[in-house]
Amino acid sequence: MFSTFTRTATKSRLPSLLRLQSTFKIPEKQMGVIFYKHGGPLEYKELPVPKPKANEILINVKYSGVCHTDLHAWKGDWPLPAKLPLVGGHEGAGVVVAKGSAVTNFELGDLAGIKWLNGSCMSCEYCENGDEPNCAKADLSGYTHDGSFQQYATADALQAAHISEGTDLAQVAPILCAGVTVYKALKTADLKAGQWVAISGAAGGLGSLAVQYAKAMGLRVLGIDGGDAKKELFRSVGGDVFIDFKNYSKNETEKMNEDIRKATNGMGPHGVINVSVSESAITQSTQYVRPTGKVVLVGMPSGAVCKSDVFNHVVKSIQIRGSYVGNRADTREALQFFSAGQVKSPIKIVGLSEIAKVYELMEQGKILGRYVVDNSY
Repeated sequence: MFSTFTRTATKSRLPSLLRLQSTFKIPEKQMGVIFYKHGGPLEYKELPVPKPKANEILINVKYSGVCHTDLHAWKGDWPLPAKLPLVGGHEGAGVVVAKGSAVTNFELGDLAGIKWLNGSCMSCEYCENGDEPNCAKADLSGYTHDGSFQQYATADALQAAHISEGTDLAQVAPILCAGVTVYKALKTADLKAGQWVAISGAAGGLGSLAVQYAKAMGLRVLGIDGGDAKKELFRSVGGDVFIDFKNYSKNETEKMNEDIRKATNGMGPHGVINVSVSESAITQSTQYVRPTGKVVLVGMPSGAVCKSDVFNHVVKSIQIRGSYVGNRADTREALQFFSAGQVKSPIKIVGLSEIAKVYELMEQGKILGRYVVDNSY
């Protein structure tokens, strides 16, 4: 189906060479994927190279992860309006080739990452408290700001991620959103080493990283997903117990809940990270979580509602928490786990021109790990 790479992406040695140059030859045109209306054609075409504003850097994007949010941006099925036309993508990793006059924290030749949160006002109550993602003026890569599905993209220098020299740019790309998002969700769950966490959607792009971050944080991990291939992936990234929801009929919800409880000392997990995009799975997590446990909502299926029986909710004293993307500190910490070799995204590399095919697989629920596009073709 795809023209995929079978090799492992080589580590970038660009900075040590390019840092010696005071300027880069930046073209006027580039290749990118753009759409002009929601659900319209995803056009792989020549686009103008953007020019950075005073507070921005221009990144020559080498690789970009493909996130489920990109699918929502294209469909336009979230209540949050997106800009049109739009270049999607918010997991871009590349090299800084130009910067605005006010930028002091990046130099030409540095490796940098494009995140979902492109910028915020930095002066409101939320920004002051480190909750920049909740800023009313937040600018979002691949949503309200043209993103990383192009060879050159701009990013606010304050929010752009610093990537260490020599980093494998294909491998690090998914960390910039999927990794940071699940790391923040695990922090939001506020669990202690040795406790049980359930990952609903454990073998997808976010879930496979959530499993690894959880293990690195000393947690025991129960994964919920469907199929032998996903079970194998879950095991390969260090998961402890796998529950295959496909083994249960629609009338066997309580049987599945009981099996989850039995696998977690008979009481249920201390926390649940919902990265799946199934409304029924989200609601079910409020049933099998143990008393005083925490249910964290991450995945955002369009129009979904989390239903929790009030009697059960009160008597079990459970908490339901929403977790958005991480701030700058969360990004730095998530990248440190990656640099230490404690997390690694299972990736498949395809060409930038093949994003439409990746979206099709997403809609069919056939994604294992994370697809990463090589922006060079």
